[in-house]
Amino acid sequence: MALPVPVQTSRQNVAQTVVFAAGVCRLVGDWGVQILSARTEVEHRRQAMSAATGAAGGVKGWDLTGITRLDAVGAQLLWQFWGQKFPDGLQLTDSQQALFKVLAEHPIEPVVPPPPIDWFGWVATLGKGFYIALDHGRGLLILLGGLLLNFWGMLKRPIHGPWREISAQVFRTGAQALGITALVGFLIGIVLSYLSAQQLAVFGAGQFIVKLLGVSIVRELGPVLAAILVAGRSGSSITAQIGVMRVTQELDAMQVMGISEGQRLILPRVIALGLTMPMLVLWTDTMALLGGMLAAKFELGLSVVWFAERLPDAIGIKNYWIGIIKGVTFGAWIALVACHFGLRIEPNTESLGKGTTASVVTAITGVILIDAIYAIIFNEMNI
Repeated sequence: MALPVPVQTSRQNVAQTVVFAAGVCRLVGDWGVQILSARTEVEHRRQAMSAATGAAGGVKGWDLTGITRLDAVGAQLLWQFWGQKFPDGLQLTDSQQALFKVLAEHPIEPVVPPPPIDWFGWVATLGKGFYIALDHGRGLLILLGGLLLNFWGMLKRPIHGPWREISAQVFRTGAQALGITALVGFLIGIVLSYLSAQQLAVFGAGQFIVKLLGVSIVRELGPVLAAILVAGRSGSSITAQIGVMRVTQELDAMQVMGISEGQRLILPRVIALGLTMPMLVLWTDTMALLGGMLAAKFELGLSVVWFAERLPDAIGIKNYWIGIIKGVTFGAWIALVACHFGLRIEPNTESLGKGTTASVVTAITGVILIDAIYAIIFNEMNI
């Protein structure tokens, strides 16, 4: 017959509280809050019970009838040790059974300590963001290099160029975008003219609204506004189209068939947006100036004919060319970013949504950054 194996739980508690014999773990002594208030006592008793369960043969039963005092604290300690369920072969008194029944009906979630404060977590976050930005920059450079090679190949053999795809993209990104660009441009022109007229009227300088509207719209607001609209409309559409092709494995089929992604997908979209964006910029400028002209007539009483006659001298041909140059750059940038994120989409719907959102945000941010760079360059050149 196996001899009982008493376990000394702590130096302060001399009584034997955990005794393991013949596969039965017998608990005796005081299991109340006063004795368990010391953290070391709780750890010692938990270690003693763990040693019993880890012994050869394991614990086949628990006997709690020898406990002289058991309150909610001691019962909670045992309940958590048992994994919040009654073990096999459990022997309890009536009062103990009632106490454990309450614990079973109203379980208490263990208190999770708060995570330690990571004072240098921002360094890792910054490094991760920098690495992701470098990875995307590398991907864009590779995509740009392949685009230039495909464009050179099209120039050498124009008969094999993707002309049908280019014409289709010109229609989708250009002709179908005339409505939204006209509406937004017209409204922006009205708002800008109305607010400017209120301030100019205070100083009796209402005639200067022609130059104010002309330069601000043709040089800055028109190209940026058109680019933002195209990035949200056509850029997201391009990313979603290529992403769906990734999800449906059409891109894999193109690679198997030997069809170049750059020749049939990327090049037509970049060329199309590079061609349509300058025209959309001029179209947006026209509608914005028209809206500003009407607002100036009703707010300042300026004649539409007088406004139109002074508009060419107020703007200058160089501002038109600046807007056209920005339009070409913005269009190529939006198409390149849209294709880049479209090709990086993984074959699942969640990645498709994230990729489309990232494409639009990156394209718009890049448009504003490029516009700032142009402003610095033109200022240094006194243009």
